[in-house]
Amino acid sequence: MNTSEHTVKSYDSELTKLDNAIARMGGMAESLLGQASEALVKRDTALAADVIHDDLKVDELEIEINMEATRILALRQPVADDLRTVIAALKTSSDLERIGDLSKNIAKRTITLSSSTPIGAVHTIARMASLVQSMVHNVLDAYLERDERKALDIRQLDEVVDQLHTSLFRELLTYMMEDPRNITSCTHLLFIAKDVERAGDHATNIA
Repeated sequence: MNTSEHTVKSYDSELTKLDNAIARMGGMAESLLGQASEALVKRDTALAADVIHDDLKVDELEIEINMEATRILALRQPVADDLRTVIAALKTSSDLERIGDLSKNIAKRTITLSSSTPIGAVHTIARMASLVQSMVHNVLDAYLERDERKALDIRQLDEVVDQLHTSLFRELLTYMMEDPRNITSCTHLLFIAKDVERAGDHATNIA
């Protein structure tokens, strides 16, 4: 093997390593959102605490990806498609980190809500979260396969999430008007629903 062959192969290996790290980070972010939603529906404070703790792993992976991408930029000075690959990895890791943070926020509010009267709107939030999980899963497939068609489909799912968010807002307002004692719980649920909707926006950003 001559030096140029080794250099090209090691460069390919570095770009593949970036993709693999994005796949791991995306899997974690998708899982955290699902666990946060489950904790909310089941009022499971232990699971919510796990989500808060495990978000640190997502943060660590973002740092790892940023360091690897920066190293490639400095040493390889990539151009054209290679440069776009590295920049996309940096931006994608940032969006995935935000999804992890939003899941953590949901978990924190779930712990606060665990001692209040249950409100049926949590099931609508769970539907939203399930859709956003699908968006994250599908957009990671699109990212790794470089599949433009799959990426475009994510936008249609985001519109459905936005519609659910709007209807949920009205539903929660109704609960609050019917009984002022619901105001605190419903306010927390409004913030949770917004976190889920924003997670969908981050999946759309990746797309």
